[in-house]
Amino acid sequence: MCSVKYSRIKGTGSYLPEKVLSNTDLEKMIDTTDQWIRDRTGIERRHIVGEDETTCDLAEMASRRAIEAAGINIEDIDLVIIATTTPDRIFPSTACLLQERLGIQKGAAFDVQAVCTGFVYALDIADKFIRTKSARTALVVGADALSRILDWSDRTTCVLFGDGAGAVVLSGSDESGVLSTHLHADGRYKDLLTVPAGISQGYEQVQSQNAFIHMDGREVFKKAVNTLGQLVDETLEANQMEKGDIDWLIPHQANIRIITATAKKLKMPMDRVVVTVQEHGNTSAASIPLALDVAVRDGRVKRGETLLLEAFGGGFTWGSALVKY
Repeated sequence: MCSVKYSRIKGTGSYLPEKVLSNTDLEKMIDTTDQWIRDRTGIERRHIVGEDETTCDLAEMASRRAIEAAGINIEDIDLVIIATTTPDRIFPSTACLLQERLGIQKGAAFDVQAVCTGFVYALDIADKFIRTKSARTALVVGADALSRILDWSDRTTCVLFGDGAGAVVLSGSDESGVLSTHLHADGRYKDLLTVPAGISQGYEQVQSQNAFIHMDGREVFKKAVNTLGQLVDETLEANQMEKGDIDWLIPHQANIRIITATAKKLKMPMDRVVVTVQEHGNTSAASIPLALDVAVRDGRVKRGETLLLEAFGGGFTWGSALVKY
């Protein structure tokens, strides 16, 4: 296998479930209003998986679109990574399930769990696989069905989240691609954004279907804004770049106020920020590849442009990737 200098995005894809839940629909379910949700989050609607629809279903649809856009054959893929918090099964991994669906029969397949930062973590791992010649072509997916772990009577959380998937195909290249990645975590904040139940702890809650997202929204917001500002500085310094060198900010789509604050840190006008949160809410690991795919397909993001991807999520985890598209 010849040496490669970079891993490069060859194609993107995304998918949102057909069922749409608008803010007006939520007004009929809980004590909230469309205006309140828009003002505080920027969200107008979210997509919800069907009764028999799974995270793997979402991932498959996004992946097929990314593979088609990349113009490659299924046989070319020798690495599958899915970032997800809502796997179809405890095991095998959703990546293995997707591998079987797509007919991929070689290479590694595994899941990554870093909640909303999951796609950046997965992209970092795939980049290292390719640059160390451990893989030639990677399928990297962010997919989540967070509606499965929402308490629909809790207005502080159920208005925020939705379901979806985004995917990229990453291959080795001599042309610039993924320039750098920066990953962080701090478990001291574990209780500020969490589902406080699992397999070896609180399993009775899982069995009784009481394992839901809990969030201290105010504290999460403050930490996210401060941390993402520092992350911008770290990424630019590592690449000896100025703020003006970034063509597009493609942030995790959690809250329009967090997105706006990060853009302000970059001194970047909002027309250079890809914002899709209004269409699907917080889709966790799916939101960055979803937004990227939208911007690629509508012609905003063009080849050769420099993209800053950044996210913040439960753990806390946070991370960025600087990418020459």
